[in-house]
Amino acid sequence: MVTLISNSAEETFALGEDWGREAQPGWLVGLSGDLGAGKTQLVKGLARGLGLDQRISSPTFALVNEYAVGRLPLFHLDLYRLDNRDQISAAGLETYLPHPAGVTVVEWIERWLGEAAPAIGRLRRVWIETLGEHTRRIRYEDSGH
Repeated sequence: MVTLISNSAEETFALGEDWGREAQPGWLVGLSGDLGAGKTQLVKGLARGLGLDQRISSPTFALVNEYAVGRLPLFHLDLYRLDNRDQISAAGLETYLPHPAGVTVVEWIERWLGEAAPAIGRLRRVWIETLGEHTRRIRYEDSGH
């Protein structure tokens, strides 16, 4: 597992941007962290790294936002309002999981995976922890292909 410290929203954005540049089709990024931890900031950077210059916002009420004008399509899901796999399936979101056509980023991934990540293709599991007003501990590990 890799552990990084981000001291600003800009550093979190830059990390996401680096990840967006290295992203390949079929990549699933699962984010866990409290409200306001920086999950969406990381996604904004990832989108920039994919070549997207659209406004990126959390799909809390829409559940999914699709962006198709970058190097790869980006599917941004937010499972905050859903509690379990049955609700995720009923909302029609399983089509974005587990083998996305582009890059899928899922905020609140634990609502789909639970605490254990099954083998689901290429997964980057990310935990963001708030340490201070601007400081975040970002831990991640890759699994799958």
